[in-house]
Amino acid sequence: MGVDRIVSWRFLPYRMAAVVAAIACAACGSESGGAGAGDAWRADVDTVGDTAIVRTLAGSVWGDTATLVAEVSIGTLDGADEYVIGHPRSIAVGPEGVIYVLDVQVPVVRAYGPDGTYLRDLGRGGGGPGEYESPDGLAVLPDGRVLVRDPPTGRITVYGPDGVYLTEWPLSRGFNTDRRFYVDTTGQSYVTALLERGLMPWEWTFGLVRYSPDGAIEDTLPAPTWDHEPAVVTASKENSASRRDVPFTAETVWTFSPFGYMVGGLSTDYRIDLYRHDAAVLRIEREATPVPVKPEEAEERVRRITQGLQRQYGGWRWNGPEVPDTKPPFRDLFASWEGNVWVLVSQEGVPTMTEAEAREEEERTRRVPIRYWEPPAFDVFAPDGRFLGHVSVPESFRVEPEPIIRGDHVWAVTRDELDVASVVRFRIVHPAADS
Repeated sequence: MGVDRIVSWRFLPYRMAAVVAAIACAACGSESGGAGAGDAWRADVDTVGDTAIVRTLAGSVWGDTATLVAEVSIGTLDGADEYVIGHPRSIAVGPEGVIYVLDVQVPVVRAYGPDGTYLRDLGRGGGGPGEYESPDGLAVLPDGRVLVRDPPTGRITVYGPDGVYLTEWPLSRGFNTDRRFYVDTTGQSYVTALLERGLMPWEWTFGLVRYSPDGAIEDTLPAPTWDHEPAVVTASKENSASRRDVPFTAETVWTFSPFGYMVGGLSTDYRIDLYRHDAAVLRIEREATPVPVKPEEAEERVRRITQGLQRQYGGWRWNGPEVPDTKPPFRDLFASWEGNVWVLVSQEGVPTMTEAEAREEEERTRRVPIRYWEPPAFDVFAPDGRFLGHVSVPESFRVEPEPIIRGDHVWAVTRDELDVASVVRFRIVHPAADS
C-alpha cells in the first residue's frame, strides 16, 4: 500500500461498504502525487448513522503547499474602455476558456478570449430584449450559452456563445444577491431564492431554484441548515429593529457543487458535509490550529458596529456576547468544476494601514475603518474526502466575486495597491503536478 492510512470499519452497514471502500482505495493511490513518506496523506474513515466520515490525520495528496501563478490578466487603470474594469460583480468561464466579466459600474457583460483579448459585449443597459437594468450574476452552460441574471426586469437573459441574444427566462423580482449563479455538469442552472417573505432579514431562509437547460423551472432545493443559535447584538425602537452578528463567531456556510448537490457546514468545527445524490452524506473533517483574534481586530469591529447602531438608535450599548479569542476554522466554501471543495480558512489579521493612517481615515470619513484584513488561503479536498493540500494565494487575490475553479486553473478578481480591479487566470502549481 503506497500511502499510510487508518481505516475504521466499526458500525459499518452493508450499504456503506462501497462508499468506504472507494475512499480507502483513493487513499491507496494518493502517493502518485509525489509526496514523501512524511507528507503522505493519512485519514481515518468511519461512519456514523448514514454519514461517511473522512477525517484527515496528517499529510496531503499534493505533499506541500500549492501556489497560484498568474498567466493572463485583464484590467488596466488607463487604456481602452473595454479593458477598464470598474466593479466586477460576477465572472464566468465558458467551455472553450472564454472569460466573461459582469461590470455593474457600466453595466455591461464583456467577453474576453482565453488569452485576455477583448472579443465583444453581450447586450447593453436597458429594459428591452437582450438588455439588462441592474444585473447581479452570470453563468455559462456547458453548451456555451451565457445567462445573465437581472432582478429588476424579472428575467434571466440568454445569449449564444457568439453573444447573440437568444431568449429570456422568468426570474423572481426584487431579490438581489452576491451569491454565485450556479450551473451543474448536466446543464441545469440554479438561482438563489428567498423561500419565505414577510419575515425579518435574520429569519430569512434560502434555497436554489433549479432551471432545466431550456429554462423551465423544475423545483426548489432548500439550503442546508444546522441547529445553531448565532451570537448577535440587537437594537430596536418603535417600528425598527436591527441585529448584527458578533464578529469572528461561528456561522452556517454553504455552496453548490457542479455535481448537483449542496455542500455546507457550521464553522464551529472543521466539519463539512457533502449532501450527495443517492449516496450517504460524506463528511470531511480535519484538525485546525486555532487562529487568534488580535485585540486590535476585535476592538475595531466592535467600534464599527457600535458606531453604526448608535447612528440609528442613539445611546445604544453593546448587549451581546464578547468577541471570541479565536476565529472559526473556516469562513467560506467554493466548489470546482470537478467537485473539489475549496475551504477558505481563517488567517491571522494583517494591518493594511498604520494607526496614524487609520485615525486620519476615521477623521476624513467619520467612520471607523477596518484596518485588519485576512489574506485568503484555502484547504482543498477531493469530492471523495481526500485532502489534496493547502493553497496560498497572492495578496491581491479576492474572493468576491466568487472565483471560478476548473482543472488546474483559477479565475479570480484581483486588486492592486491603487484598488484597480483585474480578472486574472492563475495556474495551480504544486509538487504533485510535476510528477
